[in-house]
Amino acid sequence: MNVTGIHHVSAITSAAEKNHKFFTQVLGMRLVKKTVNQDSTSSYHLFYADAVGSPGTDMTYFDIPMAGRTYPGVSSISNTAFRVPTTESLTYWKNRFKELNVTHDEIEKRAGRDTLYFEDEEGSRLMLVADNGEEGVAPGIPWTGSDVPEAHAIVGLGPVTLTVRRAAKTIAVLEQVLGFEKVGEYPNRAGAELPAIQVMSVAEGGTGAEVHIEERPDLPPERPGRGSVHHVAFRVPTFEDYEKWDERIRSFGLMTSGEVDRYYFRSIYFRESNGILFELATDEPGFATDEDMEHLGEELALPPFLEPKRAQIEASLRPLEIKS
Repeated sequence: MNVTGIHHVSAITSAAEKNHKFFTQVLGMRLVKKTVNQDSTSSYHLFYADAVGSPGTDMTYFDIPMAGRTYPGVSSISNTAFRVPTTESLTYWKNRFKELNVTHDEIEKRAGRDTLYFEDEEGSRLMLVADNGEEGVAPGIPWTGSDVPEAHAIVGLGPVTLTVRRAAKTIAVLEQVLGFEKVGEYPNRAGAELPAIQVMSVAEGGTGAEVHIEERPDLPPERPGRGSVHHVAFRVPTFEDYEKWDERIRSFGLMTSGEVDRYYFRSIYFRESNGILFELATDEPGFATDEDMEHLGEELALPPFLEPKRAQIEASLRPLEIKS
């Protein structure tokens, strides 16, 4: 019983309007769900994804206007990658970032693939990775509702990088609990004296099913804020599989949240041995359960268990001036 790849990554923004503009107008992703943080309903939760909100394509943000700056360190999800079709796509994006004044590096090799590091206005540490026809987890469906050419559109989440003090502990959880295996390593650009970054892969593999582990015993713990990542979620294909996972995780001595119904998917949360929050999330039922596919993200969506409190919730939310 293994997870099958990355499901979504959830981060923090202190400026939802700017965040929305960046992900929809700069990156050309689709806002597929505008809802609330179910654990703190006075805060928005925005989901950006491919054309249909496919599992494995969602980057989500909690809107926390008072969030301060992030101080990078260990026990963190230090980079989130997005998949694009080809190295030619990276050249397109490099030119686009230059034109739009987006902070970015040069195209570089990481784990044998061409990549392009960049940041949004809040310092989110992001990267594009070229699939170049590599086999593995299938890409999503390009969103054609932006000015990004379909041939170069973002088609899903790529590898996430975890920065930890002791890599062996995190690797043990990935291998023994979730079913990952080591498939490679590459040098750490922070210094030749540092341990190589370990590449862990699961299921069909490829860019949509990897976690990269960076060991940094020289760093303090991260102090999260705007632009930092809250958690990474891994894919569970069906409800049948999902019902077995809580017992499995607990059998390794890890505490869990128990089963949590998020309506658009079902979840289980737990912290791995270096303190990073992991989530397991089901592929089903998806974002079209309460909205037509053609109109995803246009209105405030609330799951049925919050719908009776809509008036109260809407009154607690600040006005959000975005256009879908």
